[in-house]
Amino acid sequence: MSIFLIKAFQLILSLAILVVLHELGHFIPAKLFKTKVEKFYLFFDWPFALFKKKIGETEYGIGILPLGGYVKIAGMIDESMDTEHLKKDPEPWEFRSKPAWQRLIIMLGGVTVNIVLGFAIYMMIAFVWGKTILTNNDLPAGYEVNEIMKPYGFKDGDKILEIDGQPLEDINEIGKYLFLRNVSDVKVQHNNGAYENLKIPEDIGTLMMDSGIMTPFTLLVPPVVGSVEPDSPAKQADLNLNDKIISVNGEEIVKWQDFTKIIKENSFSEINLEIDRDGYLLNKTVKLSENNTIGISVLKPEISTTKLNFTFLESISRGYDKAYWTLKDYVTQFKYVFTKKGASQLGGFGAIAGIFPASWDWQGFWETTALLSIILAFMNVLPIPALDGGHVMFLIYEVVSGRKPNDKFMEYAQITGFMLLMALVLFANGNDLYKFLFN
Repeated sequence: MSIFLIKAFQLILSLAILVVLHELGHFIPAKLFKTKVEKFYLFFDWPFALFKKKIGETEYGIGILPLGGYVKIAGMIDESMDTEHLKKDPEPWEFRSKPAWQRLIIMLGGVTVNIVLGFAIYMMIAFVWGKTILTNNDLPAGYEVNEIMKPYGFKDGDKILEIDGQPLEDINEIGKYLFLRNVSDVKVQHNNGAYENLKIPEDIGTLMMDSGIMTPFTLLVPPVVGSVEPDSPAKQADLNLNDKIISVNGEEIVKWQDFTKIIKENSFSEINLEIDRDGYLLNKTVKLSENNTIGISVLKPEISTTKLNFTFLESISRGYDKAYWTLKDYVTQFKYVFTKKGASQLGGFGAIAGIFPASWDWQGFWETTALLSIILAFMNVLPIPALDGGHVMFLIYEVVSGRKPNDKFMEYAQITGFMLLMALVLFANGNDLYKFLFN
């Protein structure tokens, strides 16, 4: 099965789970408050439904348009744009006849389910699979530092020890912390063994966004010899496998890229290497070939990881923390949507499908589904007409003021909100298409 089909199937399955449970969050309280639900649909039945069946007073179905789903609650102005009921007096089983507090609970039901679902999935993941982290012991050579971080004191080979005075459990999350968590200082251990607390500017997240560098730290590749070509200058100079290059012509070498850059730019016919061989320092003079090479390749570093396992009770705490920080981080980064750079990063269904694993992996599937559930909760609570948050906004106004918004106003607000949402959907999916065609 192709990667495209695997990702597409995961996306559809995830959306189906999220949409059905979200709509149940509206459906169940509506039925509890004896409100008539006319339709319950997975995906939109426009222009037609793939399947439909009426059970009792409700028509259940699967639509052809996979843009979400809906429950059509009698007496409610919603995305169906059905306003025929406004021409009649309210019936006791209609949404508009119910007290404001009941309508508020019905509208908040979907968002509540998505938050609880995200927490439950993260808790399940922690209990079943635990957590795989990267520690400084797993990364003995430290990090390679991107140029945008070097002005603040970071150096190649640094090990990340603490964030704002607290140990960092998974050092691979340092980029996320800098981008989203308002970090003020980072304690590092430099390659020479010295410790230093580095101050981080408040606008570091904006700098990362503007530069397009969201991973300012990457795996450092040490300058260790992985192979030596026969009859090469390196072989003639007696370089061996696992020799670590300490300096070239007296210039310290921390990473493999430093070594390759120096010898390519070298204007002499030979170089002086200081190497570490099994703890002994040796000096070697190596002639350069015509294309400034010496006939060696790098030893690719092996990355180990640390696995954490949790009890059931620990998994509850871990699931809560993960859901909380996922929501908080998403809300924090949402402000970048209103920047030119952030708007260009908006993605539609293609971008969403892209975050699913390329091969079937239940852990990856559930992690992505939990993330989408949290995102769906936040997006739905935005105070935009046609979203749950828009209805909640008008209901809160009604509760506070004691006055219900005019039905005609609600109708126009719903139309405006729906057009705005469709414009955002088209823009986001247009971004996907543009990236596919030109990037």
